[in-house]
Amino acid sequence: MRQKKLYRLLVIAACFWILAGCAHVRHAVPENLVGKTGVIGMSGIRYYSGKPDSYAQAQQSLADSFQNEGRTNYLVEGVKIYPVLIIGGGVSNSAYGIGLLKGWSEAGARPAFKIVTGYSSGSILATAAFAGKDYEDKLSELFTSLSTADVVKEKSNFSRLFGSSVYSSAPFTKKINTMVDEALLARIAQEHKKGRRLYVGTTDLDAQGFVIWDMGALASKGGPEALKLFRKIILASCSFPAMLPPVFFQVEVGGKRYDEMHADGGVAGGVFYIYQLLEGEASAARFSEINLKGSRTRLYVLNLCYMSPHSKQIEDNLVAITSRLIETNGASKMIGDTYRLYAYAKEKGWDYNLAYIPEDFKPNQKEMFDKREMRRLFQRGYDDARAGYHWHKAPPGLVADGK
Repeated sequence: MRQKKLYRLLVIAACFWILAGCAHVRHAVPENLVGKTGVIGMSGIRYYSGKPDSYAQAQQSLADSFQNEGRTNYLVEGVKIYPVLIIGGGVSNSAYGIGLLKGWSEAGARPAFKIVTGYSSGSILATAAFAGKDYEDKLSELFTSLSTADVVKEKSNFSRLFGSSVYSSAPFTKKINTMVDEALLARIAQEHKKGRRLYVGTTDLDAQGFVIWDMGALASKGGPEALKLFRKIILASCSFPAMLPPVFFQVEVGGKRYDEMHADGGVAGGVFYIYQLLEGEASAARFSEINLKGSRTRLYVLNLCYMSPHSKQIEDNLVAITSRLIETNGASKMIGDTYRLYAYAKEKGWDYNLAYIPEDFKPNQKEMFDKREMRRLFQRGYDDARAGYHWHKAPPGLVADGK
């Protein structure tokens, strides 16, 4: 009798296994076509890192931006100074970043950035920073009221075993859909038309490549499909593999359709790939017959992680260990990119400015999204900015930290 029951269970398990394997039949992009595909019905909205043909589109977009910005935009005492904001990921630590942005705006010192970029949770902050103070206020409310249940949903052990992630992203998707609406899309399209640019990064897991999405170009297309795609890109940029399910994009090239599996932009490298866009800024200006001689790039890097390790006891279970792995891996990548970007900025003669969670702020996080801890982080970022944030002119340990 027991043997029959065991046999039935094994048959049922085998059926579920087969069904799980058939749930999503993949049609991945062939290697020789990576970087040449386009989202169906949405051309000219993204660029693949390391693909020259793809970056030609980015150069054209930047060339258009110089034509649209106006002669007096970014002019400071007769010199064009282009402010650029790069925001990395930080999960719940992003509360510090939105607090800093809000305080910076209220202090009246925050510039209207020429280029804003973000990946992972930084994609949400970048979108708000690009759109303006009204959206920073909305984001402030969001990041000071979130709980873990508002962002992720626990899956059953069976779903974890046969699925693609530990958690479901359904609650987070609802939050994104609430935040990203038609009005936000219209605002971003309006700013794009003025010559400003908003970029969000995702990782193409099949190709192991970093993809930069031109969110202003997408918003400018308008309509329900553009809104749907905008939301999907934000979700993909925030979806760390194994913790949240990947996001699939339907693409085409040469009349054939494929699907791409995308996830958190930090997986493929993060902020350092943005230098390729900034490098293209000068060539784009030449392409537009605009003389940038004497102009300057003022780079602001918002690092939403701790620049030095902090110790805490980790529970001996899959979720806790995976969460800690993500936190550690993300911080390590962001710190490495911060130093590399500094070296690149020094080589180019850019004005480098770095912000990060101060060392004297001791974390006391009880869960993945701890409402009380996020409020503390937000308030610290806000207070730091309102008091006149001391931007670090170099990463820790270099040039005496710029102090």
